[in-house]
Amino acid sequence: MATGKQSSGAQDAQPPYQIRCTHLPLGVYREIAAHLRQVTGVEAGLLPQTSQDFDYLKSQAGGLWIRYKPEADDASHLRVEQVLAYYGDRYGDWDVIKSQAAVERK
Repeated sequence: MATGKQSSGAQDAQPPYQIRCTHLPLGVYREIAAHLRQVTGVEAGLLPQTSQDFDYLKSQAGGLWIRYKPEADDASHLRVEQVLAYYGDRYGDWDVIKSQAAVERK
């Protein structure tokens, strides 16, 4: 499973923003991650599925992580929101697994 760009550093060990849509197909998660990686200053990838039980009605990905690099500007943030809203309208609401603020407090 592709997890996006690889980079080094302690901060990279725990992506700052993690979301999921319970019934989103794996192929669509991959499509979203690829779309987000095209936005300036944005890295994105898939989280592994943590469930021990296979269920055709649930996603085979654990979610999506998004990291904003320093070069991400307001337009980049807006574009990410637009992409997530587009897919959220079609597949259901996004649940926040870990917000950027929660990671920054550590």
